[in-house]
Amino acid sequence: MWTLTPVKTMEDDFGASSTTSPFLTESLELAMEVENETSGLSCFSCAFDSQNGGRRFSAESYLGSGSLKRVLLRLDPSPNDYEENTVELFGSQWVTEMALVESCGFLFGLLRQQIYKLENLVQMSSSDFGQAVHLHSEAESIRHQCLKFLHYVKVFIFRYLQPPKVENDGMLHPYEELEAQLPSVLVEELHALTVHVGHLCELPRQVVYANHFINLTGENLTSISLFEKHCGNLICDLISLAINKYTKVRPSEALTSSHYSCNCIKELWILLIQLLDHRNKGSNTECFWSLVNTTLKNIFEWPSTSESVSGFQTIQCKDPLSFSWWIMTHLAPLYQFDRNGNLDEKKQKESNWKFVEELLKKSTDTQTRVLEEHLRMHLQCCLTLCSFWDLNLSIVTILWDYYSKNLNSCFTVPWLGLKDLANVSKTSLSMLELVKRCCCEQQIPSLFNSSNSYFIFLSILAQIMKEENNGVHPWKQLKGRIYSKFHRKRMQELTEVGLQNFFNLFLMLAIVTETEDIVSRMLDLLDFLTPSSITASRRALIWRGHFAFLLIYVEKNMDISALAEKISNAFHEKAKEFLVTKNDYTQRQNLWTLLSTYIDGVQEVFETSCYLSLSEEKLLNDGFTMLLPACRGAELSMVLNFLQVVLARLRSVHERISRGLQLGNTAPDAQLPLMAKEHHLAVASALWRNFFPYLKSQRMSQTLPSPQLADTAAGFTLLALDIPSKALSDLQPQPVLSMMRLFGWDDMVWPQLVSRYLSHLIQNSSLCEAFSSMGYTSYEALTVRSWFRCVLQMFLDQPSGALAKTDAERTVGKAYMEQLTEMTRLIFKLSEVENILLKANVGQSVFKQDPKNALVQFIKAVGRTYTGLQTLTEKSAMVAKTLEYLGDVLKYVKPYLKAKGPPEGLQLTYWIIGCLVKFCAPILATSKAQQLLFRIVDCLLLPHAVLQQDKELPVALLSAIQESLPLYLQGLSFICCQSQTQGAYLNQLLGSVIRHYFGRFLPSSPTAPGAGQHPLLTALGSSITAPQLLRLRQTTWHVIRENYLQFKGHAPPPRLASVLAFILEVLRRTQSTELCDIDLVLPAVLKCLVLVNELQVKKISTDIVQYMVEGCQAGSGGEHATQLTSVFRQFIQDYTAVYDHRVFSILETVAVLDQTLVTSLIPTITQSLKDSEHKQGLGRNAAQREAYKRLLSHLAEAGQNEIQKLENEADQ
Repeated sequence: MWTLTPVKTMEDDFGASSTTSPFLTESLELAMEVENETSGLSCFSCAFDSQNGGRRFSAESYLGSGSLKRVLLRLDPSPNDYEENTVELFGSQWVTEMALVESCGFLFGLLRQQIYKLENLVQMSSSDFGQAVHLHSEAESIRHQCLKFLHYVKVFIFRYLQPPKVENDGMLHPYEELEAQLPSVLVEELHALTVHVGHLCELPRQVVYANHFINLTGENLTSISLFEKHCGNLICDLISLAINKYTKVRPSEALTSSHYSCNCIKELWILLIQLLDHRNKGSNTECFWSLVNTTLKNIFEWPSTSESVSGFQTIQCKDPLSFSWWIMTHLAPLYQFDRNGNLDEKKQKESNWKFVEELLKKSTDTQTRVLEEHLRMHLQCCLTLCSFWDLNLSIVTILWDYYSKNLNSCFTVPWLGLKDLANVSKTSLSMLELVKRCCCEQQIPSLFNSSNSYFIFLSILAQIMKEENNGVHPWKQLKGRIYSKFHRKRMQELTEVGLQNFFNLFLMLAIVTETEDIVSRMLDLLDFLTPSSITASRRALIWRGHFAFLLIYVEKNMDISALAEKISNAFHEKAKEFLVTKNDYTQRQNLWTLLSTYIDGVQEVFETSCYLSLSEEKLLNDGFTMLLPACRGAELSMVLNFLQVVLARLRSVHERISRGLQLGNTAPDAQLPLMAKEHHLAVASALWRNFFPYLKSQRMSQTLPSPQLADTAAGFTLLALDIPSKALSDLQPQPVLSMMRLFGWDDMVWPQLVSRYLSHLIQNSSLCEAFSSMGYTSYEALTVRSWFRCVLQMFLDQPSGALAKTDAERTVGKAYMEQLTEMTRLIFKLSEVENILLKANVGQSVFKQDPKNALVQFIKAVGRTYTGLQTLTEKSAMVAKTLEYLGDVLKYVKPYLKAKGPPEGLQLTYWIIGCLVKFCAPILATSKAQQLLFRIVDCLLLPHAVLQQDKELPVALLSAIQESLPLYLQGLSFICCQSQTQGAYLNQLLGSVIRHYFGRFLPSSPTAPGAGQHPLLTALGSSITAPQLLRLRQTTWHVIRENYLQFKGHAPPPRLASVLAFILEVLRRTQSTELCDIDLVLPAVLKCLVLVNELQVKKISTDIVQYMVEGCQAGSGGEHATQLTSVFRQFIQDYTAVYDHRVFSILETVAVLDQTLVTSLIPTITQSLKDSEHKQGLGRNAAQREAYKRLLSHLAEAGQNEIQKLENEADQ
């Protein structure tokens, strides 16, 4: 028979803590809330309710409804329910205050029946939607009945269960006897109910209702041992469910895969935590963690000093150790939920470090041989627990004991492949960044793939180092343990991997604690390494480590002098070795590995430093003066790229600091800019001293320098602008101007270098202002001159034997073409150029053209602008400016002429300068510019090779001249018309050019290929002004007459048909006849008709005569007709005596064209006939007279009259 004592004891257990004021206040608040709450049954639900006061559980849940909270506070479980006299249970009416006492066994029997029915319904699950709805509805009804009964039991115990009354005679009423037995009956029925239901993990997922009673009524049981047994069984069941879920969890997914399958199980765990820990506070009973630990040890049969709990069966698990870590990590956050089911991150959390320490020892036990993939997961869990629980130094001790013995391990997971190489650091910055991740908040679930177990250990260590243990910094307690593991022998045993892990540890320590002490100890430990054992790759790693510590110094704004000098001295020695090592490829590669590590490290320091005020100049020592000359190709490219970064960084920081000083900074750190400025001067001095001499020496190298040389030179120029005082003495007193002369305006520097260099500087407003302030007005003109040269020399590096190509990008190279295009765009933004284009009405779209075409457009604009000027002063100034733009233009193209190639270079040369001669002819006609013109003619048109007529010119040269000669001829013609002082010489010069090239481009016969492409023909047929055309035409006819139409006796000149065909084509194209044509050409053509019998010559000559006669009809009465008559008169006088028949035949042809002309010549013909007869002394020549009469028969009345006269003379 149960007594009342146990009941009282249980109430005392659960009520002990409720007498304190916090719980009393909570109890009163809850009681007040009840007044506004509607009646409802608490139940497990998978639904969340994030909108109802921020709760994570639904309002019907045991947490959300406050059901457990009321029980723990000894309040009525449901004050608004069961107020009526009767209550409906399982479909029948019962007396509310007596039903449980009188019919306890019967009611529990009905409950078991309903549970049995519910289990059967679950097994009847159907895929038919209609049937499934019906089954679900029925199951909900049964569930509701069971919940209602269990809820009634709780309310009944709280309200109506009274201690038994003992009468004087010891006799009790039958009801009182039943009432006294109720506690024992309840215990028996609950036990029977649990046996009936079985283990929670064996039930279908939907059936978890019967066990709820254990959780919610345990405080009223009369058997404490039975309650604890039920709790233990329930935890065991929940762990079994978690094991079933863990079988599908990969180590990499451990932290993202929870241990519960639904929200109901999660709530059950939280209820257990709050219930067990509440009892633990009120009495000396096991807390939640203790019961979980015991359960885990027993079901996995782990040996322990604690006694085994009977009734536990061993559960199969693929990895008990990993499961224990997993379940522990997912249970710890459940402590954050308060009794209302709300998440409260500030809520005090109970730790379970003792058990975790045991797990950690098993994980790091060498005999256990835990795989890296599992160890990562274990340490992920440990790191997660560190974020929930208080400080624990023991776990660091356990982990350090393990990792200090395994520093040489790679800690890789083979099946991760390349992903697992993410922890390999190629630079000091990446090394530091990798370690810094350990020192900040991380996404712990992602660490499995992104970090190895050693880095996760460092994360744990870093997290613990940030906290204080009773006012003592953890480092004070851990310092000796960590340092003691490193001694001379251990350091010498470290492999390259071990050395990397060594650096990672000390980097992490330097970040979170005493930086200088850590670095000092690190350097001392590195001194234990013997030089002979340090390979090139290990030394590179050591250097990267040094720079990683330098970066920490920089980030903490600490002076780097000591550490920088140590590493820079080592760099100096290796640079010296690199300089003298030329032929040993392996040694050179090993040294470059080190040197490139240093360069990367210095660059990272400069990029990281905020003010460059921490003695960064110490890293830029004279080792670079030995390194630069020894570099080749990619090596030099890397150094120059580094130098550009340093220059840009120095200028940027210096500008920011200077701006702050100008604004009058009064902040507490106002002295910092002043101090920084001194360091900036030191950095600038080191750059000029150790880098610039090499740049200067390379600007005119025999081979094309790297484009980065130009970029770097531009950086130095801007540095000279910002900090002029530190430039080298040979650049003073105006270092910016000296730099421009060296790299931008020197004609001997490679054009690729110049174009890239100037493109960086042309639009720099500060640079323009600097030149203006020093009164240097030629800045823009000299820059334009350099552009001229860069365009003209764009083919300079092409082999002279290369075939001509149509694609300029293939020939020159896409990069240089793009560079020239950009330079052209910038040139056209210069104020002088813009002004010229504006005056010449040339649009800004010009610069978008190909650089060659843009240059021609600029030349045209210069000539047009000059033509538009009015005053002599303006014109004189424009001539001077143009000459300044051009410079020694012939010097630019001399390499092409000397090498006689490449073809593209020669074509470009002759075309551009030909455009200059044509479109700037008014300027070249002036006395200031004529010397340039004479040099152009001498060098390009009349060089020594051209003067040797019997010597063949190279095809490429001849082709270039042929295409561009019309430009020169037209320009020279204009100059001949304009020149006041050198007119005769210029005419002679023009004649010489025509004489030398007329024959070179004249085909052997009119039908030969290319016969119609003679450059003179192009020049004469172009639309140029009349005086120019006339001068060119006159000079051309004069040259042809004197050199190509002269007979040797009766022998015709060579290529006569071609010469005549040229003359005929000029007449056809111009559609006009000039006096010079009649004077200089017609006599020779008539002579050809008389003396040459070749049909082709006769045909062409006849066509020429026809064009000239028709061009100046005698009937017009003009000067042309008079001159034409004079030429024919002379022709008749010269040839009638000997070639009378041919003369008369020619005149017959002319008579058809212009009868008047021939009629006017009758007296001359008649007189010539008589003179011929007289000279022969044979009397009248009947044959001649008959021929003459045939001619006269074509001349109408005048002819008949003359015939009559002749006949009359014959009769006499």
